[in-house]
Amino acid sequence: MIRRLVIVVGLFAAVAGAYVFFQSFKAKKIQEFMAGMAAAPQTVSTMVAKVDEWQSRLDAVGSLRAVNGAELSFEVSGVVDTIEFKSGDDVAAGTPLVRLRSIDDLAKLRSLEATAELMRITSERNIKQFRAQAVSQAQLDTDAANLKSALAQVNEQQAIVNKKVLRAPFAGHLGLRMVDLGQYLTAGTPVVTLQSLDPIYADFFLPQQALDEIAVGQAVSAKIDTYPGQSFAGEISAINPKVDTNTRNVQVRATLKNPDHKLLPGMYATVSIVVGAPQRYITVPQTAITFSSYGNTIYLVDNKAPAGAPPQLVARQTFVTTGPTRGDQIAVLKGVNEGDTVVTAGQIKLRNGVGVVVNNTVQPTDDANPKPTEQM
Repeated sequence: MIRRLVIVVGLFAAVAGAYVFFQSFKAKKIQEFMAGMAAAPQTVSTMVAKVDEWQSRLDAVGSLRAVNGAELSFEVSGVVDTIEFKSGDDVAAGTPLVRLRSIDDLAKLRSLEATAELMRITSERNIKQFRAQAVSQAQLDTDAANLKSALAQVNEQQAIVNKKVLRAPFAGHLGLRMVDLGQYLTAGTPVVTLQSLDPIYADFFLPQQALDEIAVGQAVSAKIDTYPGQSFAGEISAINPKVDTNTRNVQVRATLKNPDHKLLPGMYATVSIVVGAPQRYITVPQTAITFSSYGNTIYLVDNKAPAGAPPQLVARQTFVTTGPTRGDQIAVLKGVNEGDTVVTAGQIKLRNGVGVVVNNTVQPTDDANPKPTEQM
């Protein structure tokens, strides 16, 4: 019995020792594995934080409209007799453009002029007879009234004849002709558009908070997607004295120079207004910032190696205070100093103290004025 008990105890001790050894061996291997995992460097892209000068701007999308623009038409009906312009002409104010047939109206005008002349002669003759006491004062009054009525009818008919000629109400650029010779036109039928193109207006809206930063005469620049890379200079010419109660925006009008007539009414333009003094900010790509509800963070790269030794790069997470954005860039007000090495991509794999390997062959966009590109 004693021998059997010794054997059982020995077997139990051997199994227990083996179990303890196995658990110790497993914990050691897990620790080595985790240590190896922690030591594995992560590949990231980086850039050096730099200070840029930022100029604050107010940007808005507006519509262009002519200083003077109208669809020209006749006030009276008639048949087109002559067309005295070509599509696309530049004309001065008062230039005749289209004439309607007016033979009947001119004949009636001559008849009324003759009647008025007869009334004038009769009135002058009766004045002489009145001096000789041959006619009464009542006759003179009747003659004066008849003469005034006849002259009024002449003026009325002359106005009708004048309306048979369509003239340019202001200097400008004509559009496409929309009538033909011999065509009967009713009153109000569009004949041609006339637009005054230099200068030209740009109307746009700004939030009411911007009222303190703009003033009449302030310089503006406008860009049109039709002419990439080109800007058009101008200045604020008027600010609406009323704020829209629905949007809390105020309408602003700028006057742009347009000597080449490149800008046309109806185009949309991106208007920029420089406001305030330039500010100096530490700038990083927006992809470098991790935004979260508990605070925005960024990873910096530090070299832990002593002087003269090979670099030993490790990641360090820090909270930052961000400022305004500009294109792909964002300003960092606190948390990053000029010259710090900032992780711009790959930070999702990082944590404090993790080794990093820098590979900058591919960098995220860092453009202050990015432009969309089409890929086929």
